[in-house]
Amino acid sequence: MKFDVKNIREDFPILKKQINGKQLIYFDNAATSQTPTCVINSISDYYNNYNSNIHRGVHSLSEEATEAYEKARGKIQIHFNAKHKEEIIFTSGTTHSINIVSNGFLNLIGEGDEIIVSGLEHHSNIVPWQMMCKKTNSKLKVIPLDKNGELDLKEFKNLVSKKTKLVFLNHVSNALGIINPIEEIIQISHSYNALVLIDGAQSAAHFKIDLQKLNVDFFTASAHKLCGPTGVGFLYGKKELLEKIEPFMGGGEMISDVTFEKTTYAEIPHKFEAGTPNISGVIAFGVALDYMNSLGFENIRQYEDKLLKYATEKLKEIDGLIIYGDVKNKTSVISFNISGTHSYDIGSILDKYGVAVRTGQHCAQPIMDHFDIPGTVRVSLSFINTFEEIDILQEAIIKAKSMLS
Repeated sequence: MKFDVKNIREDFPILKKQINGKQLIYFDNAATSQTPTCVINSISDYYNNYNSNIHRGVHSLSEEATEAYEKARGKIQIHFNAKHKEEIIFTSGTTHSINIVSNGFLNLIGEGDEIIVSGLEHHSNIVPWQMMCKKTNSKLKVIPLDKNGELDLKEFKNLVSKKTKLVFLNHVSNALGIINPIEEIIQISHSYNALVLIDGAQSAAHFKIDLQKLNVDFFTASAHKLCGPTGVGFLYGKKELLEKIEPFMGGGEMISDVTFEKTTYAEIPHKFEAGTPNISGVIAFGVALDYMNSLGFENIRQYEDKLLKYATEKLKEIDGLIIYGDVKNKTSVISFNISGTHSYDIGSILDKYGVAVRTGQHCAQPIMDHFDIPGTVRVSLSFINTFEEIDILQEAIIKAKSMLS
């Protein structure tokens, strides 16, 4: 498929929507990407034609649903280059995936052990580890940020030691768009026999990720950042680790044998997939990956890099506008404030012009504390956006600034 933004936009029906009499301009892609028609149709097709539970029935509908569900697992395995299909665990999203790992290690971590998270984390990659440390009496350490918001690798090398059991960080900061040097962090961590989990929620939509090449131990992502539906994601884990850790939830599907005296668990991946999953969502996740691969992830990255460069230049022309995380290695996210104004007020006025942005802490309060600010306006760009929309954004910000000054 030729990368033609005008034609691509035709695949997204919501882009025809009017907001306050203005054409919708959607700059909140880091929170949730929009959904193409093929994905929407996939969900409708499931409920219209083969709605049934999976893995449990011998009738035709169940077999058809099971086949489509497992086909989606194979698509994710291939796209992210996992070694084994069963290393892909379907979850409700990145938060659920992280909690599977944090709970799974409760019996493997103890007093005197240390875990490390980065100062750039979303709350979903902070709170579960704090809960785990409280239960196990282990110690949580934090990789600090420099003045630009990038991780201080020198300090990380001082933090990591033979006491370190687990290291957790995001691939890309949701609040700033900064791409973290995960290859180096994984290598350093492994030299101390520490395991690494990478939160890929913000990276997976912008460039292809090779799990075997990274040699990462755990990796998570959510479908709704990748043109898929909400409420679906996956956890990747190396086979030997998934077999080692205890399941987070008990119930149907995740068992091999149940008596009142003892329960044995099913083999992975089913060991971690208790209950009836979001079947239509998983199938649609596979369709969304097909769609993005048809566009080409290298095409997506190149186009979004151009959008980021152009938008950064246009916003820097506005007097009093401060960009946070303005570094070289980042994805298409611009987080900013305007002197003398509150981010919420800017976002509210932009909405009047049909421009959707995110305001506040972005579930990353420690980052805001680092910069000593209450929050930011976040513009997150995607391959569905245009340069003309960025021009409108600039004009709307200037008008908002004038109204608030």
